[in-house]
Amino acid sequence: MPVPLLGLHDFREKVAAQLVPWSRSIQFWARAIDVYAGYKVCQFRTGLISNSAKQEEMWERQHELAAEKMYSLCSELGGLFLKAAQVLGKPDLAPAAWVRRLVTLCDKAPATPISAVQQIIEEELGQNFSEIFEQFEVEPIGSASIAQVHRAKLRGVKTDVAVKVQHPGVQQLMLIDICNLQAFVLFLQKTDINFDLFSVTKEVEKQIAYEFDFLREAAAMEKLKKFFSNNNKKPPVLVPRIIPGMVTRKVLAMEFIDGIPIMNLGEQIAKLGIDPSSKIAVIGKQKILESLTLAYGQMILKDGFFHADPHPGNILICKGTEARVALLDYGQVKQLPDDLRLGYANLVLALADNDPLRAKISYKELGINTLSNHADRDDEFLKLAQRMFDTKLPPGVTLMSPFAEDSSLKKVSVQNFPEELFSVLRTMQLLRGLSVGMGIFYSCAEQWRPIAEEALFKAGRLEEVPLTGLPNASASSTRIAILLASAPCTVLSVVVAHHRPSRVPNWSGVVIGLPSRLNPDQLTSTCYDSRWLKLSPIIARHPTYEAAGCAGSIVGLYFRDRLKVDIEQDLSKLPLELRVLS
Repeated sequence: MPVPLLGLHDFREKVAAQLVPWSRSIQFWARAIDVYAGYKVCQFRTGLISNSAKQEEMWERQHELAAEKMYSLCSELGGLFLKAAQVLGKPDLAPAAWVRRLVTLCDKAPATPISAVQQIIEEELGQNFSEIFEQFEVEPIGSASIAQVHRAKLRGVKTDVAVKVQHPGVQQLMLIDICNLQAFVLFLQKTDINFDLFSVTKEVEKQIAYEFDFLREAAAMEKLKKFFSNNNKKPPVLVPRIIPGMVTRKVLAMEFIDGIPIMNLGEQIAKLGIDPSSKIAVIGKQKILESLTLAYGQMILKDGFFHADPHPGNILICKGTEARVALLDYGQVKQLPDDLRLGYANLVLALADNDPLRAKISYKELGINTLSNHADRDDEFLKLAQRMFDTKLPPGVTLMSPFAEDSSLKKVSVQNFPEELFSVLRTMQLLRGLSVGMGIFYSCAEQWRPIAEEALFKAGRLEEVPLTGLPNASASSTRIAILLASAPCTVLSVVVAHHRPSRVPNWSGVVIGLPSRLNPDQLTSTCYDSRWLKLSPIIARHPTYEAAGCAGSIVGLYFRDRLKVDIEQDLSKLPLELRVLS
């Protein structure tokens, strides 16, 4: 029996499908080489000119041209390059011209037609579309590289839901993109950047494969929602609730959270008649950012399981009387092994203390292999750690370009970077981009110091120092316990000050809630059961106490409404025992 011939239309489609990898690769390489060559030519031309103003003008013109080309590459090819735009559009990493163009690509991926969306939902859920939804908005509220999200109302349910639907055929395109990107970064490693970028792209490849499984994403959301609830009286961020029976590998329904994208926050503040640069606006923005970074400190350092994609499109400021942060899109989550989690906790302490030696030791512990012949290599190791793993820019630095002459990557070669650590690196880069973009400059390492201390103490990595040898320590021993029934009012904190040899004073405190007399950034909440608070000591610095000469003594017992100064009398009223850490 003769085999029926394919129609002309079917033949063309098959041929086009076979040519997609070649066509896409050619487009990428042509555009990437064009941008790279433009910068190398500009670098050569500016080297021939001594006038710094003229050099700056030439670089600015090059940035403008390259920004348009990068926007074209990312927007037209889509896929993985939309994700690249999220990193390349950071104000602390890229030139201003790049930021202005690439920041507009957040949630701006081409949308899948509604007919295809309906078909995917029906195939995945096994029900007729009209039987599931009472209302379904045709226009998506956001469309990213892997999926798009629609607002809808389920039949028989009063509240709205957000329905995430995977774009068809995108996974194949991303696999092509990652292969091209890996080849390009190998070229950059040999010519311009002393950093193990290839290992970074291998981790990207792994994470992208995970993003196409919405069942995994739903499980991550439920796990983190429970984690924040167990570790906080009031969770620092909101995690959307999953809708039971509405989750498959390609479809995910969750509660709809009405909010303002964090990238539009300045515009919304201006609409309220408030100057975005005013003191009240800055305080509000800092509170929002601190809630977000506190959540990340807890996820990374306490448990090692964290949301690894805090780009602006995934962060909402909830509408209402109290500004709360909602964290969306859990396709990229990461579980750090305990050795890396504790190694990173040690690096956080090095950053918080500006300790080059501890930073160098932490590099080895984390498996970051470096090489440098620079005279001040220990200081450069610390600067590189600050640039990679803290939100605060080093003094005098406004742009973190790896190509800049003062870049630490010009002085320190990163020969091996653990793939497992890339998600932390990317997360910190995105958080710093948010911080710089909002005009809020502070150190996550300083905020996370108590959490890092607690993690290391629980792992037996910090030594205990009994307080019996310190002044006014007669009521203390090696265990902290507060019996709720005996407390005259809600105890917020017990604070102890002591000196370490040749070190600045440290302040050890145990905290329930956030006392107004201490800086909340430097304190953390603790878990408790129904009757006893089983507390771990954590470190908090407070320069006021140092100035008051309180080092070496129990400073005070903090209550919700007042500070109790007569510590001996108050200790006698509570079954209280104290300890500090070395």
